Amino acid sequence: MKKKVLSLIIACTTMIGALSGCGASASGSTEKDSYTVGICQLVQHPALDSATQGFKDALTEKLGDKVTFDEQNAAGDSATCATIANSFVTQNYDLILANATPALQAASAATADIPIVGTSVTDYATALALSDWTGTTGMNVTGTCDLAPLDKQADMVKELFPDAVNVGIIYCSAEANSKYQADTITTYLEKLGFTVTAYTFADSNDVAAVTQNACDASDVLFVPTDNTAANCAENINNVALPSGTPIVAGEKGICSGCGIATLSIDYYDIGYAAGEMAYQILAEGKDPASMQIGTAKEVTKMYNEAIATALGVSIPSDYEVITED
Repeated sequence: MKKKVLSLIIACTTMIGALSGCGASASGSTEKDSYTVGICQLVQHPALDSATQGFKDALTEKLGDKVTFDEQNAAGDSATCATIANSFVTQNYDLILANATPALQAASAATADIPIVGTSVTDYATALALSDWTGTTGMNVTGTCDLAPLDKQADMVKELFPDAVNVGIIYCSAEANSKYQADTITTYLEKLGFTVTAYTFADSNDVAAVTQNACDASDVLFVPTDNTAANCAENINNVALPSGTPIVAGEKGICSGCGIATLSIDYYDIGYAAGEMAYQILAEGKDPASMQIGTAKEVTKMYNEAIATALGVSIPSDYEVITED
């Protein structure tokens, strides 16, 4: 299998001494004959699917048939994430992969003992309500982050739409990390001279109406890495494209469905890196509490050729066309 290599910052502090509260052993090999790993994925869409696949590939390459996965999908429901996480705890699994913020929050609420590795999580401090953030959680949680630099995303809006005045940000109010992104990029956009307004939807039922309101008042929209938006990208596009309102998206999957451009990371790679971290915890006794959250250092400017053509937007030559995987 051909795997991509992504440069991730993963600084892992080796445990010395007695067992930690999360159940990891002292430094040195702790590999067992078999492991069961529970996977809680918030919703099915290309970005999260790729992260899950990368995670499974990494662990399978390291452990072979010693590892078994119980893969569960919450169909976009946070309460179902909690049910799934609690079932993993009841069955005393060796490790939990939490794919997306609500899955991470549910797993963290369910156990302080079983190691948890997150992926496709934008900001761990926000997700876990941690103050004095240093890059490690200090608890039984570590993982990889899916956030492309928000200042560079704001710069992309300015580069593509220098004459725009009003930027609308649409996201799901139930997703804490979406609000974090919206608040953060608002500061950058305002420094670039834009007037910024946030438009939030509660769930998939009001996505179209909120998108219409945002399109009516905005020259361009920004959609962060939001799981509900990703799952409803077609609905968003059905409103934004006829209105002639371009969308800059926080990730490739959303951009494929409704965006004109994105600053993209590779979700397979951050999932693969999360799998490598899981191996370090399971087989090498690393302590998730002191493992630095992995962040993607490589980002790629990408664009949706069909939407760019439909809207008549000229895309600079250093952008790559999004193609079907």
